[in-house]
Amino acid sequence: MEITNQFGVAQPLEAVWDFFGDVPQVAACLPGTELTTELGDDRFGGTVSIGLGPIKMDFDGGAEITHRDVEARTISVAASGADRKGRGEATLALDVSLAPAADGTTVDVAMDLQLSGPAAQYGRGLVSDITAVLLNDFAANVQNRLAAIAAGRDPDPLSQAQAAGGVAIGVRAARMGLARVLRRFALPYRPEAV
Repeated sequence: MEITNQFGVAQPLEAVWDFFGDVPQVAACLPGTELTTELGDDRFGGTVSIGLGPIKMDFDGGAEITHRDVEARTISVAASGADRKGRGEATLALDVSLAPAADGTTVDVAMDLQLSGPAAQYGRGLVSDITAVLLNDFAANVQNRLAAIAAGRDPDPLSQAQAAGGVAIGVRAARMGLARVLRRFALPYRPEAV
């Protein structure tokens, strides 16, 4: 499933580019993510924990920067992992593109998440909504960390690696799902052109 997000940060393009080149800084912004090993050559090992009510999944895996274009200000990351309890696997392709904006930098994030095995049973809609919530949290964490760095403060207390989940994420994902259903029924029917 493909999910995109765009957000702005009030920092210059160069500062944001340097930030995204620092994988531990970026990982600290991803809810539930913890880097455990630096393997060299832009490769890292780590864990991702996601919980929503009775559903809790802990993935062990790795990530690698597969493409970095300094001129175009784009970075691509490939990640994969397996659930510790054998409930499936996940692969992720993440593309980040930066562009200058009047008030700082625009960050475009495109993510393709694939789940296999029992992990895929949770449904495309639910997984898509939870992932969108996590991307919004990621955007807020990036903005907060960049602001702290620009102000000369230590950004680490702002977002520590903790399991992504809980009631708040469930409520936000449920709202997104409900809005999607309401749009489907409230908007006028438009048949596809043949």
